[in-house]
Amino acid sequence: MDKILVTRSSMPDFEEYINEIKEVWDSRWLTNNGVKNRQLKEELTKYLDVDNLETIVNGHMALEIAVQVLDLPKGGEVITTPFTFVSTTHSIVRSGLIPVFCDINPDDYTIDVDKIEALITDKTCAILPVHVYGNICNIEAIDEIAKKHNLKVIYDAAHTFGEKYNGRGIGSYGDISIFSFHATKVYHTIEGGAICFKDSALQNKIEEVRDFGIHDEESIPFVGPNGKMNEFCAAMGICNLRHIDGEIEKRKAIVECYIEELQGIEGIKICKPRENVDPNYAYFPVVFTDKYKKNRDQIFDELAAENIGARKYFYPITNAIEAYSDKYDAKDTPVALDISKRVLTLPLFADLSLENVKKICSIIKR
Repeated sequence: MDKILVTRSSMPDFEEYINEIKEVWDSRWLTNNGVKNRQLKEELTKYLDVDNLETIVNGHMALEIAVQVLDLPKGGEVITTPFTFVSTTHSIVRSGLIPVFCDINPDDYTIDVDKIEALITDKTCAILPVHVYGNICNIEAIDEIAKKHNLKVIYDAAHTFGEKYNGRGIGSYGDISIFSFHATKVYHTIEGGAICFKDSALQNKIEEVRDFGIHDEESIPFVGPNGKMNEFCAAMGICNLRHIDGEIEKRKAIVECYIEELQGIEGIKICKPRENVDPNYAYFPVVFTDKYKKNRDQIFDELAAENIGARKYFYPITNAIEAYSDKYDAKDTPVALDISKRVLTLPLFADLSLENVKKICSIIKR
């Protein structure tokens, strides 16, 4: 059997992409907010149901720019989750801020809102929660805490492209939400990302910070990165956006097959969908408890022996990696630590056949 990867990028037809970049080729306007970027921004704003949106070179840079434009004080503390990709924490540290790790809840692995307030100090300036695997955080509770303590909220929504909560685009929550359009995501622009924000007064600042902090040819009021998305990535995004609803439907069928095969088995835990959420079926995480006959690592190895790639995602958790383990103790977030040692995300991409899904499940059950 050919190797089944944990993910595989969706792509438009070759000719569709070539046709999309023809205008770029002819104009030689390759970056700096060209016609494809402007078109993509307009289409994404509508599709994601957000008020304001700016495209960015990648999701990580979107996080860093989001932190910068909110003018959070240097040395301030940002409450976040260790159960995430390292980008989330790196964006805080690289911005001169201090991450404060809050544990997760054991049901959907998002930040445990009941533990946030105990971590707030006079240095706390923001909360940076993560919608994990497409599971939506407790937005209402986070909003209430933020208002009570006058804190900014930046959502890492990298996993939730196209999702809606209570009929509203997920990117419209918080002061800012960011998306990743990396090639492994449900929707991608090869590399890319976006910042979504409520306050239109942030528009010019985001644009300027994204472009080295340049205001005009003779004025540079900010220190900023090169965060611009190029035209070839934007063109890929335009193509993929045409097909995204069909891609999500294919993913839905795969997830439903996984659930049918694995639900009800003692020792295998599957996330329950939250009410009032339109999901995007980004990931299929499975947690193996002590009641299962083999542990996560054994199952990972058995799948690998059958040429099937699964992922220990997220493992290790952020406060356990070398870059942070000398400053933090992962045992302070015991739920996140425990889940990280038990979770496996199974292969999931639009072209994965249901036959292979059943093959994967049969190995696990065996």
